[in-house]
Amino acid sequence: MQTELLKIDRENFTDADLAEAGEIIRRGGLVAFPTETVYGLGGNAFDPDAASKIYEAKGRPSDNPLIVHIADMAGLDDIVENVPDTAGKLADAFWPGPMTLVMKKKPAVPDRTTGGLDTVAVRMPADEIARALIRVSTVPIAAPSANRSGRPSTTTARHCIEDLDGRVDMIIDGGSVEIGLESTIVDLTGDVPTLLRPGAVTLEMLRDVLGQVETDPAILGPLSDDIKPKAPGMKYRHYAPKAKLTIVTGSPDKVQKKINALVTADAAAGKKAGVIATAESRNAYHGQTVLRVMGLRNDEMTIAHNLFAILREFDETGVDVIYSEGFEEDGIGRAIMNRLRKAAGYSIVEV
Repeated sequence: MQTELLKIDRENFTDADLAEAGEIIRRGGLVAFPTETVYGLGGNAFDPDAASKIYEAKGRPSDNPLIVHIADMAGLDDIVENVPDTAGKLADAFWPGPMTLVMKKKPAVPDRTTGGLDTVAVRMPADEIARALIRVSTVPIAAPSANRSGRPSTTTARHCIEDLDGRVDMIIDGGSVEIGLESTIVDLTGDVPTLLRPGAVTLEMLRDVLGQVETDPAILGPLSDDIKPKAPGMKYRHYAPKAKLTIVTGSPDKVQKKINALVTADAAAGKKAGVIATAESRNAYHGQTVLRVMGLRNDEMTIAHNLFAILREFDETGVDVIYSEGFEEDGIGRAIMNRLRKAAGYSIVEV
């Protein structure tokens, strides 16, 4: 398959610029496109064959549900069986934006799109290119992150090309994404709203709107093989660089001392180590390391923005092992640690 690259100037474009991309979606093809969170790999949400193509292009397990993207609230009518009051409150507060809601699906949404579940995950992206693509496609778009399954999510069109060139019909280049982590996912099908995946809409923000919000245990650890995931990213290893990643948590001084000791031991064993640090700690590390600064610890949105890009950068450095500092698990830090744990396969050293 020949993959077409379409560059869009997000400061100066019209729906007409996306007409070809919309036609590809309507006829059952696949288009990678930018959102404010990460790039998505989109297909017609009502077409089971398009869903199958998405799973095939990504190498994604077919029980891992896809998120259905809509351009406006009217788009819920053909997707969701009934919209609970909690959904309306959250939509008023956070849509368009980086939040996905899980609700009971209508029969029009095929089981292949939802991973065999009777629920559907829906979000309204804030990115103008994404919403324009949905409008010109005239159908809701099912879209997981636009990466090969298990790899770090894509935050630029170049990343999409690395993973999906020759596997999809078109990649839309809309520049670097704004946030850099996938959307927050909230399950609204139970008695109490439950956070399934943390993101830029934080648990604290959700509770400010709804009051009681529970968290799913899978946020901290993997699901067992006999449990079906309720939402994307809950069950399988994700975001992994090629080298083995380990997270080191504890007080900053102890973390830096432990990482330096690990790097020294690796060098003695003939291994090349990489270190993920922050701007505040970049000068604390020594030895034969490949150092990458993820952002500012006192502005964790910068860390969220750079996380996946840095994990991908390490694949080009030839390191054998990677060590990352840990982060506090509140606010956006909860989402950062969720992604790091999955990328590390839950390999964590506490000091």
